[in-house]
Amino acid sequence: MSAAEVLIQGCDTLPKLFLKVSAERGDRIAMREKDFGIWQAYTWADYRERAFEIAWGLLSLGLERGDVVSIQSEDCREWLWADVGAMLAGGVVNGIYPTYQSRQVEHTLTDSSCRFLFAEDEEQLDKYLEIEEQLPNIERVFVFDWTGLRDFEHDKVAPFDALLAMGLEYGMDNPGVIERIAEEGSGDDLAALVYTSGTTGMPKGAMLTQRYIMFQMTIAPDYVRQTADDELLTYLPLCHIAERVFSAWLPLAHGATINFAESPETVMQNLQEVSPTYVFAVPRVWEKFYSRVTTSMSEATWLGRKAWEWAIGIGLRRADKIIAGEALGALERLRYGIADRLVFSNIKKVLGLDRTRNAASGAAPISPALLRWFLALDIAIEELWGQTELGIITCTLTGKFRFGTVGPAMPGTEVRIADNGEIVARSDGQFS
Repeated sequence: MSAAEVLIQGCDTLPKLFLKVSAERGDRIAMREKDFGIWQAYTWADYRERAFEIAWGLLSLGLERGDVVSIQSEDCREWLWADVGAMLAGGVVNGIYPTYQSRQVEHTLTDSSCRFLFAEDEEQLDKYLEIEEQLPNIERVFVFDWTGLRDFEHDKVAPFDALLAMGLEYGMDNPGVIERIAEEGSGDDLAALVYTSGTTGMPKGAMLTQRYIMFQMTIAPDYVRQTADDELLTYLPLCHIAERVFSAWLPLAHGATINFAESPETVMQNLQEVSPTYVFAVPRVWEKFYSRVTTSMSEATWLGRKAWEWAIGIGLRRADKIIAGEALGALERLRYGIADRLVFSNIKKVLGLDRTRNAASGAAPISPALLRWFLALDIAIEELWGQTELGIITCTLTGKFRFGTVGPAMPGTEVRIADNGEIVARSDGQFS
């Protein structure tokens, strides 16, 4: 199967699409993040402005098409600004897990031949400084959060704001340069490197093209039902392909609003604050939701426990009928409506799932019993299967429940079982 051209709104690359939609969406909110405990909103116009300044700044430092730019940071607005900004300049983006130790960082930066590095803060910068002598290929390092580095001086290291200032000056002298670079791009261009876990050695960088990115965008809204009306909470690492698809690429294509969790430790609190309409989580997170409820019920009053037992009994019976494809009677719908109003609605509000219209699970198998339990709460979780090299490959179908499966292959993707039992797959958007 030869790779076909993949277009989103007539665009075959992320930079072309970003230029189009960021101009059209203007003052619509693109993302939110907390500053000093208060949620701050950033529009598509803000997103465009920061990405342009980063692109201009990198171009002023000599970045050429195909050069690698690495981002070593927890999820934050600057991560996405740098991601898109580097691609607008023709660069290739490599995300580095902030949990990596210096040895792993050295391997990734060396193997990718990275020229420019974005580090989140002093902690991430220290990892680079420990191995600086082994990284002559790194020309400049820009730090998002300069806290604690006020008196720090280094020939290669500067605050993120310094790059923005450099970029603004370069952009004034070079009008139209970003648009020209974007226009020259094609779906065959290398866009990103995503390093896999390295189960047979050191991690290897999967080479993802612009076509790969555009192909992932085609899965919504028909399969992964993410739309412009959705709110997301971004908390899994953006250097992992799943979070990159859900929180970077799909919102760019379809306009959902991204909300960044403050830290991995505050995810449950931030879920309550945001009440996202679309939730993607790995099975361990769905298990945490379940554990919170069961723990709370074990500590509840006698009346609270009895109310929960009554409601969950009604919910599970309803779930079983839905799974079996049986119609619900008027009395069953009435009972469930009462159970939802008196019990489930409060439970979901505490979990931050009270507005959740769509939910998905991936990265590992999820228990059928857990899927049944969430369906009792009227949260139908779709299951996805994929891998870095191919992105999302299969997805369960809305309203069709076959627990223990991950659904059929999506359009443009082929899956079969080899003679040795291995699952093999290919698609129009696979890695190069």
